[in-house]
Amino acid sequence: MKNILTILIVVVTSVSYSQDNSNNRKISADTKVITNHTTTILGKKVNYSAQAGTQPIWDSKGEVIATLHYTYYKRTDINDNTNRPLVFSFNGGPGSASIWMHMGYTGPYSLIVDDEGYPIQPYGYKTNPYSVLDVADIVFVNPINIGYSRILTEMSKKEASDKFFGVNQDIKYLAEWISTFVSRSERWKSPKYLVGESYGGVRVMGLAHELQQNQWLYLNGVVLVSPADYELRYESGGIILPVVDFPYFTATAWYHNKLNESLQSSSLDDIIETSEDFAYNELLPALAKGGYLSEIKKTELANKISDLTGIDYNEILDNNLKISTGLFWKELLRDEGFTIGRLDSRYKGIDSKDGGSYPEYPQELSSWDHAFTPSMNAYIKEKLNFYTDIKYNTWARDELSVRPWDSDNVNIRRRFREAIAENPFLNVLVQSGYYDGATTFSAAKYTIQQVDPSGKLKDRFTFKGYESGHMMYLRREDLQKSNQDLREFIINTITNNKSAKY
Repeated sequence: MKNILTILIVVVTSVSYSQDNSNNRKISADTKVITNHTTTILGKKVNYSAQAGTQPIWDSKGEVIATLHYTYYKRTDINDNTNRPLVFSFNGGPGSASIWMHMGYTGPYSLIVDDEGYPIQPYGYKTNPYSVLDVADIVFVNPINIGYSRILTEMSKKEASDKFFGVNQDIKYLAEWISTFVSRSERWKSPKYLVGESYGGVRVMGLAHELQQNQWLYLNGVVLVSPADYELRYESGGIILPVVDFPYFTATAWYHNKLNESLQSSSLDDIIETSEDFAYNELLPALAKGGYLSEIKKTELANKISDLTGIDYNEILDNNLKISTGLFWKELLRDEGFTIGRLDSRYKGIDSKDGGSYPEYPQELSSWDHAFTPSMNAYIKEKLNFYTDIKYNTWARDELSVRPWDSDNVNIRRRFREAIAENPFLNVLVQSGYYDGATTFSAAKYTIQQVDPSGKLKDRFTFKGYESGHMMYLRREDLQKSNQDLREFIINTITNNKSAKY
């Protein structure tokens, strides 16, 4: 076991170099720096190259209008990469850099955190002995205004929004960028995968369809990590969200020991099953009746909800049996003087007052930001030899904001189902943390249940849950487990001469 966790010293040799010293801090549209490295993954030596660079985005006239910053890891100690999988990895936001997946999950280096995933000082990074780089090459991509990606021509806010900042705009330009990258890298023969976290889940579901329809690029797999679903908010008059999020409430209350003794003694898997059964078979029909639900039934359900969530009975009645996530984060530990985190509800926060219905700040995100950003900035220069005076944007804010984000005409589920139906090779892996309150594991399950109403494609979906939050990979046990689940998914979806037919 000791040998498995031993990492070889990294050997770095730069074969090309680019540095931006311009006074106006403009990033080069088309550049790359390649370094060579050696590491150990699951006890075996892996040689790889790291290509950090930028690749242009062109307008319809062939003029460069923007550039995307990426990092491409490619294994170099194999002779034939014909069947070597290629993974494109995105984070979400929208407006979030790929820093989280890059330095937290699948990359060859990861953030220094404790075993439960809490950042520690001094900040830094370490080799990742579980990275999937042993079985697949990985491209971490930063969309416009994230990382070092930038618009390079003069554009009004409206022009930029129309081109880049919306669900459909984002999918369209990124699909073309991916196609160009595949051509430049000579990877058309490779099995291809998309991994998207949070809003990145919306992005890669849409990209699966766009790549097939307009770039003629077909995928073997799509991986949804703590996926968001923009269509949930519009469904069934507001009664769906309290139902699909309900099992998350139960799991989190169980974690914080807020359930009654009989429920608290259950295993996490058992308590989730109990909660799911209640949510869909009792709570949903009751909420559908609205004001016509009898007072006797309302009282009975309020008691059950209190038992399964740890929230006060009167608070539940006051909110007509609907618990919002914001109220839950504020209320669950109110008697202890704490709030709980949105993205990872294991985290506790301290507000200026115990009253109110929403926490004052995202305690878990504050913790992650101050650890990830300095570590990423150091890693880019120390290990990737990529130098620029441009600021690395962990988030797109202020003058670089991607807001407002256009979410009109969103039909992601329908398009995703179409992509899966048209491509017999395309499989889906969903990975969620049980204590993620932003994009709950139970909502992720609901989303994939709704992608194909016929149920004929359900065997193409696999769900994996983890005992942590939105970035479930920060917890060491889940870092190992989630990478292994991803590794097995990739291995099992390489078709090996299988015909594309039903």
